[in-house]
Amino acid sequence: MAYDQLFHQIDHLVMCHSPSGAETELNTYLLDRLSALGVEHWQDEADNIIAKIPGRSQTSDNGAAQPERAIAITGHKDEIGAIVKTIQRNGRITVGPLGGAFPWVYGEGVVDVLGDHTTVSGILCFGSRHVSHQSPQKEHQEGKAVLWEDAWIETTLSQEALADAGVHPGTRVVVGKHRKRPCRLGNYMASYTLDNKASVAILLALAERLQQPPVTVYLVASAKEEVGAVGALYFTQRHRLEGLIALEICPLSREYPIQAGEQPVLLYQDGYGLYDDGLNRDIRRAAAVAGVSLQLTTLSSFGSDGSIAMKFGHVSRAACLSFPTQNTHGYEIAHLGAIAECIEILVCYCNDL
Repeated sequence: MAYDQLFHQIDHLVMCHSPSGAETELNTYLLDRLSALGVEHWQDEADNIIAKIPGRSQTSDNGAAQPERAIAITGHKDEIGAIVKTIQRNGRITVGPLGGAFPWVYGEGVVDVLGDHTTVSGILCFGSRHVSHQSPQKEHQEGKAVLWEDAWIETTLSQEALADAGVHPGTRVVVGKHRKRPCRLGNYMASYTLDNKASVAILLALAERLQQPPVTVYLVASAKEEVGAVGALYFTQRHRLEGLIALEICPLSREYPIQAGEQPVLLYQDGYGLYDDGLNRDIRRAAAVAGVSLQLTTLSSFGSDGSIAMKFGHVSRAACLSFPTQNTHGYEIAHLGAIAECIEILVCYCNDL
């Protein structure tokens, strides 16, 4: 897949807000895109968006239909952000984290408060710098990280105006759209929410390229992954699968033997347990056929649709294919080549089942 095409696809996805549990904007885009591709698709009760690529007919010697063999490939469509806790009369909003979000990652600036009726722009604030030790803001200039309880959102609107916009406790908050536009850095791209919009771009590429694989492939843009893999657990509880491959970012850190660049990463373990050795061997074989070199690692503070579904006994075999990413859960940077190579690996894997 050409890097320019891939960049523009991810750009479209990033610009669709989709905080956990309030993913309607991205859902609309995905349903329209899958309709244009002409593939069977639907939205389930857990808010997953699913495309089904039927496998070649499985029949016995006497012509009787055999039970469907199927695998799933997931890429979660929700992004981290914040959730409204209280609304004061002066229009100041206090919030808590939604997923693994930290206020100091976003910095002071515009956020979008996704009211039921209207999106309200506000400013994430940490307080003035020109203060003495009598001010609680002073300690944040001298070594203490800003926490959500130290931050607030200024809207300058009244409680009544915010209520009219449909803003209330539980309303989701995300980085303002004008701050989300991805940046191209040669063959790299930088953006908020590459976790996991880039993986959803991989699913769309697979929906376009896969045709009559040996077994049925479900491409699942999963909901609420950042708050417990809710969508993936719902889907895997209701479908009998031979395996599940989760698409993810892979954090770059000195503690992990992973290098930035165009080599994807295959996980063997994360914070929820071990991935399946047999499925990993199959993916490594597919990567070799595709001419792609893989990096291998184990992670500690990490989880995916795959590891969580396997931990709860919903699937017997799971794997996690990922792309190296700097600044995970922040302004992320990833090589477009690593994302594109994930597509090539999975095309080979699905066509060789």
